[in-house]
Amino acid sequence: MNELTGLERLASGAIPYPFSHVRELLAPFPPGREPIIDLTLGEPRETMPAHVAETIADAQARFANYPPIRGTDELRQAIAAWIDRRFKLKPGIDPETSILPCNGSREGLFYAALPAVGRKRQPEGTRPAILMCNPYYAAYIGAALATNAEPVYLNATKATGQLPDLEALASEASLLKRTCALYLCSPANPQGAVATPEYIARALDLARRYDFMLFFDECYSELYSDEPPVGALTVAAATPERFRNLIVFNSLSKRSNLPGMRSGFMAGDEKFLASLATIRNLIGPQMPGPIQVASAAIWADETHVAANRLAYKKKYDVCDEVLGTRYGYTRPAGGFFLWLDLGNFGGGIDASVTLWKRAGVKVLPGAYLAQTGRDGINPGADFVRVALVQSPETIRQALERIVDVFA
Repeated sequence: MNELTGLERLASGAIPYPFSHVRELLAPFPPGREPIIDLTLGEPRETMPAHVAETIADAQARFANYPPIRGTDELRQAIAAWIDRRFKLKPGIDPETSILPCNGSREGLFYAALPAVGRKRQPEGTRPAILMCNPYYAAYIGAALATNAEPVYLNATKATGQLPDLEALASEASLLKRTCALYLCSPANPQGAVATPEYIARALDLARRYDFMLFFDECYSELYSDEPPVGALTVAAATPERFRNLIVFNSLSKRSNLPGMRSGFMAGDEKFLASLATIRNLIGPQMPGPIQVASAAIWADETHVAANRLAYKKKYDVCDEVLGTRYGYTRPAGGFFLWLDLGNFGGGIDASVTLWKRAGVKVLPGAYLAQTGRDGINPGADFVRVALVQSPETIRQALERIVDVFA
């Protein structure tokens, strides 16, 4: 029997969506306690910027017009101004050529694979490869399979600093020659590790040496414990090639508590973005005009972002108090997840069922966020991901239940 194509694997459900998967896992069992506490979905619940609804209402006439696929000048300029401020770019990024708004970063992360595979011709009989951190965000593997590229999982574990081992990757010349894209995430989802400037420079060097695209997912860049994470654009801007072979992705979902607004951007390599804009002009959806107006205003406002970070700090204070060092916990450098090692309690899947049945707490098995790597190991198997999206009081209650169950 012939091997399934990537699209056939997607259509057949061979790669289950993590949240559907956990619903199916827990469906046969009633919760052990009330109220139920759901910590699976990374859906921010902090206060959104106060002016969002009003700004959209003021711009509602724009719903009558088809918006430009590349975004309005005002939005691109607002994004460029934010990038320049946040990542200290001098000279600044060009809003005309190096920024492409999208409907949330997930759309961009998926669509970017199309020109990445298309730009690098492979020898006959050679399958293109798309590399990704493992655990990964679902859009990465979806993009790889949709382009019929081979998804290659680069395990990110405690031993590798919770980011893929680029030194080991550098020795795999035959793989890198057929690589079209490498997806990295910093702060990492779910581990919260932050890439150093040296790490980013190493990834960028590999991308340029083997002419593949480095896709750097920075969706959690504004949620950090101490120092702001360095951006890939900052590192790239210090090189003679500037943004060549690099695309950075970010959005308002986590930064501004607006996951339902679906507003993000891609920034970097201008030649690549021009190709991607051509593709999106044929098959991609534009961001609605009023959403573009509101997005421009939100990128210009940092007050609510600082308040957001303070809210998560209070939640991590609760985690420090309740968990201590249990389950391998340490306060992550960024993001809003806990990545708890429950290997001593049956592993992530069994522990998730136990928590649900005994404590009414719903968490996400780490195995559902990763694949078995080339070493035969699923790096998420022992873990559960806990999203800190509830109030500090509810998080305290959930963590106390977890400690009661896994004493």
